[in-house]
Amino acid sequence: MTELESLLEERWELASQRVAQIAGEAKDGTAWEGYFSGMASFLQLAVETGRKWQQSTPEEKRRRNALLYGDILPAAYGHCYGDPAYAVEKLGECGRYLSFLYSELRGMIVYAMEGRLWDMTVCCELFLEVYGVFEREGGRGVDPKGLRDILYWYVSDHCDEMVERRIREQVDPSCSFAVRIIMGADLTSPDYLYDFGEWVTDSERQVAVFLGSLSQQEIDQMARTYTEGYRMGFINTNKDLSKKETVNIRYCLGFERVVRAAILQFREMGLSPVIYRAAAHVINKRQHHRIGYHGHVPNKQFDYDHRGDAALFLDEDLVQRKLRATQRAYEKYRELADVHAGPAVMEIFGETPFTPQSCPEAFVLSDRQQKLQVSCDNQLAQITNRYIKGEERSFTIIAWPVPEIGEDFQEIFREVMKINTLDAKLYEQIQQTIIQALDQGDRVHIQGRNGNRTDLTVALYPLEDVGSQTAFENCVADVNIPVGEVFTSPRLKGTSGILHVSRVYLNELLYRDLELRFEDGMITGYTCANFGDEEENRAYIRENLLYHHETLPMGEFAIGTNTTAYVAARRYQIEDKLPILIAEKMGPHFAVGDTCYSWSEDIAVYNPDGREVIARDNEVSILRRQDKEKAYMGCHTDITIPYDELGHIRVCTPQGAVSILEDGRFVLPGTEALNEAFG
Repeated sequence: MTELESLLEERWELASQRVAQIAGEAKDGTAWEGYFSGMASFLQLAVETGRKWQQSTPEEKRRRNALLYGDILPAAYGHCYGDPAYAVEKLGECGRYLSFLYSELRGMIVYAMEGRLWDMTVCCELFLEVYGVFEREGGRGVDPKGLRDILYWYVSDHCDEMVERRIREQVDPSCSFAVRIIMGADLTSPDYLYDFGEWVTDSERQVAVFLGSLSQQEIDQMARTYTEGYRMGFINTNKDLSKKETVNIRYCLGFERVVRAAILQFREMGLSPVIYRAAAHVINKRQHHRIGYHGHVPNKQFDYDHRGDAALFLDEDLVQRKLRATQRAYEKYRELADVHAGPAVMEIFGETPFTPQSCPEAFVLSDRQQKLQVSCDNQLAQITNRYIKGEERSFTIIAWPVPEIGEDFQEIFREVMKINTLDAKLYEQIQQTIIQALDQGDRVHIQGRNGNRTDLTVALYPLEDVGSQTAFENCVADVNIPVGEVFTSPRLKGTSGILHVSRVYLNELLYRDLELRFEDGMITGYTCANFGDEEENRAYIRENLLYHHETLPMGEFAIGTNTTAYVAARRYQIEDKLPILIAEKMGPHFAVGDTCYSWSEDIAVYNPDGREVIARDNEVSILRRQDKEKAYMGCHTDITIPYDELGHIRVCTPQGAVSILEDGRFVLPGTEALNEAFG
C-alpha cells in the first residue's frame, strides 16, 4: 500500500466512524438534527449495503434497494429534504444548501457499490464539515453564505479528480463494473438487476423476464440491427472502423440480454465495450439529463428540481478549472481516447410523459451563469473533439418500449422489432424519388392544418451539378434506427416563418402548443402553454430547449417517411410516448441547434446513388473556420409535425410548386407505397 493509499484509508476510517456516531446520537427533535441524523443513517446504509452485497440474499438486495431509494419516490418526496421547497420550509434559507448536499450525497450508493473509496471519503468529509457548522452554532444563526462557501470549495477542490475519473470511465474498458455484471450474471432471473446499485422497479424486471422468453436468435437479431447500424455508420461516412478499439454502450437496465449479445458482436468487429454509469457528482452532470447507463429514474421531479444546482458554484474560476482538468485528463488518456469509436445508444420509451412542476426554492442559473455555461459547454466540446476526433467517430441509436407503455407491452415490443427492421432497400428507392424532387427547388413550404399554425419556408442549399450533387441525405437505418427520412442542413437566409406543434415530448419533457418563430433561420420568438404565466413558459423553453442560448439556428429540415411507425403509434395510442428517434420519422421535422454534421462537415458524404451530399454546413456552422465557439451550440433537438397536423409540403421549383405531401398523405408519384400503411 502506498503512502497516499494509507492516508486515504486513515481519512476514511475517521470519517466513517464519526458518521456512525452522528447516526446513533440521541436528538432533541429539532429540524436540523433530524436532517443530519437522517443523512448519517443513509450514508451508513449505503456503505453497509456495498460491504455486505456479495453475501446478501436476493430478498435482502430487494429490501435494501427499496430503503436506499424510498425517500425520493413521488409518494414521499413532499416530506424529503431532497425537495428544495420542503427543505426551505423546515430549515429556512439554509435549506436550499442542505437540499443540494442531500442530492450530492446520494452518489454514495454508487460509490459504495463500486468500492470507490476516495469518492466515499470526500462525501463523508463534506457531510461532516457542514454538520460541524450547525453543531457549533447549535443550529441557530448559521450563515447561508458560509454553507455556500463550503459547498463551493468542495466542488472546486475536488474538480480535478472528479473530472479525470469521468473522462477515464468514458474511454477505458478496464473500468468494467457494468460489463462484469452483464457478461457474468445469470440473466435467467431478474434478481441480477439489483447488483448495479440503481433503482429497480417491476418495469425493469418485466423487461428482463420478457427478453428472457425470447429465443437466442431473436435476441441476436435485435442486437445485430443495432451493431450493424453502428458498423454501417462508419462505412457510409467513409470512416475507418479498423482504427478503433472501444465502443461506448449506453442503455437502461432490463436489456442486459440484448447488451450481452451486442458486446459479443462488437468484439467480432474488434471493439471492446465501455459502459459507464450516469454521472453522480454534480460537477459532471448536465442539468437533469442522465448520460450513461442507469436504472429506473426514481423521481423525475427530483432530478428537475436539482437541474440548476450548478448555480451554487458556477463562476469563471470554476469554469477555467474544469476546462484545465478536462484537458489534462484527456492528455493523460489520449491513447485510449484516440481509439474510441463513439456511442451506441439504446433508448427506452413508454413512460408517462413528465410535466415538471415549478419550484421557486430550487437553484437557477443567473443570466451571467447561463452565458458561462454555454461557453463552458462549447469549449468542453472542442477539447473532446481534439482527442475523440469528430471526423473519425460515429454513433448509432435505437429505441425499445418498456411496460409502462400499457397492457399491450409485449405486442407493442414485437411491433417495434418489425419497425426497427423494415426493408431498407424499399425505403431507399422511395426516398430517392423524394430527394430528386427536392433537388429541383430552392425552397420548401410547410403548412399545418387541423389547428396546427405552422407556416414555414425552408431555404435549400444551391446545387451546381444535380447529376453529382444533392442537398438531402437518404437515411436508411444506420446510425439512426429505424429507417425513414431524408434530411438536409437548410440555408438560414430565407428560412422564415412559424413552427407549431400542439403536443410534443422533447428531451424527456412535455411541451404543449410549442411555437417557434424563425427569421433567416434563427429563432426570434418562442412560447408554449405549459404554464399560466408567459414568462415561465419562455423560461422553460430557454432553459430546456435553447439550453440558455439567446437563439438557435435551424440545423436540420427533414421529411419522415415511416408511415408504418405512425400507424402503429395511432393504433396503440402511444404517440405522446414515442422517443424523438421514432417520432421524427413520422412527419416533417426540424432540428434547432447544430447540424447533423457538426464536427464532421469536411468529411464527404454520399447517397446510395453516388451523389455527394453537399449541404453539410450553414451560415453558423461555417464560422468554425474562424471561431469554433461561435459555430457550435452543443445541442440538436428534433421537433416533428405529425401527419394529421400537416396540410402540405411543397417544393418550389422554377417550373412551379411540386407537392410531396397533401393533407397528411404522400402524393409525389413513386411514393404511393408509403400510404399503404394508412389503409
